[in-house]
Amino acid sequence: MARRIRRLKGFSRSSEQGLLFHFASSPAAVNAAAMPSLLMPISLRVRVYHRSLGPGTSPPLTPTLAQPTLAPITETPGPTASRWSIAMQFGLFMMPLHPPHRSYADSYDRDLDLLQAADRLGFHEAWIGEHLTERWENAPFPDLLIAKASALTENIRLATGVTLLPIHNPIELAHRIAMLDHLTRGRLYWGIGHRAIPTDLQLFGMDPGQGDDVRRRAAEVLDVVLSLWASDGKFEYHGEFFDIEAPELDPVLERGLHMKPLQQPHPPIGVAATSIGSSSIRVAGREGYIPMSSSNLAPHYLGDHWTTVEDAAAEAGREARRSDWRIGRDVFVAETPEEARERAYAVLGRNYLQHQLPNRLGSGLIQATKIDPNMADDELTVDYMMENIWIVGDPDECAQRIRQLYDEVGGFGHLLCITQDPDDHQWELDCLRLIAEEVAPRVSDLTGDPA
Repeated sequence: MARRIRRLKGFSRSSEQGLLFHFASSPAAVNAAAMPSLLMPISLRVRVYHRSLGPGTSPPLTPTLAQPTLAPITETPGPTASRWSIAMQFGLFMMPLHPPHRSYADSYDRDLDLLQAADRLGFHEAWIGEHLTERWENAPFPDLLIAKASALTENIRLATGVTLLPIHNPIELAHRIAMLDHLTRGRLYWGIGHRAIPTDLQLFGMDPGQGDDVRRRAAEVLDVVLSLWASDGKFEYHGEFFDIEAPELDPVLERGLHMKPLQQPHPPIGVAATSIGSSSIRVAGREGYIPMSSSNLAPHYLGDHWTTVEDAAAEAGREARRSDWRIGRDVFVAETPEEARERAYAVLGRNYLQHQLPNRLGSGLIQATKIDPNMADDELTVDYMMENIWIVGDPDECAQRIRQLYDEVGGFGHLLCITQDPDDHQWELDCLRLIAEEVAPRVSDLTGDPA
């Protein structure tokens, strides 16, 4: 039986749109019966109810991890969701950034070490990128790293950030992600994207200049995966790029089965946006997916993202919740402001000048970083980034910067900290510890959703 291709309306037609993520709305999509309470994410933050802290009240500056509490499942979006609020959550985003002098093996060892540290400290989630031809972001298959990390961690949610849909066979991909969901015992988010680095597409024989073809192929891959997971019995799919007839189930030999994820109907999926006028972020609002905004965006553009999410949600009869919104940021915390700036110049400055800035010049991504659209590109110095985009300082300063960002955009629920890979690995471990023990308690009254 022919199947209609499920189109992802709102896929950007501009090369500036960057990545598209697709996560399912929230951890509440997990089948609670299939997921023991032991595996529910331990909050890095103190849970705060709407009535607990009034305006202007400062939260207690006690470490949040001394007596962690298990999070109730209250994160399902929509009008029927519980109105209890959850304090701001912290996660990691691993592009991953590694300087070219770092060996692949050492890079992955450092990533795994960070994931274990983040898990011990109570970070909520970690996203791991997928790139095949990028030396600075050297993770061809993040599911392999996630599989190993799942055996070394207990609570942190692990995510592909993102699976590059056009380069994958959908049947293989559906089984790899389903198996990974079982390996992690339901701790998986599935991030997906349709636009890869041009050389990644070329490696698989695709023309990066043919954006519509790449986009249609990505939409079809996603449709096959979701349709396969949703089907029982014989499965057929006849599309533009794939003709699939799965074998019928033999009930005696139990052959013909296809693996489905542990989380039903699938792991959490969502949409991210990297550009100013991203149409991808509209998909999040319309479909009820979790929105994620890129780390390079100036605050006023972030505010525009949320307006788009809310408008699209309203048009679809949905309720968008700010507590579901992820914002990425380069964050570097140290014991003193001077030490934080010195280390940030050495690490964030290195990554920015040697890798990120050269890749953004000449694209809309560089414009998105400007607090004034009339700024010249050469004004986007390390000092500018330090003062306007990055979050750098001692715990007090960083908490104030997070609170300032929160107020400027109108509230959000998750801050994803970009991992940096300094030459002294202890710097980054110290940064994670300070975020968990010193910064998080100072912003535990921020929930994203208004009381």
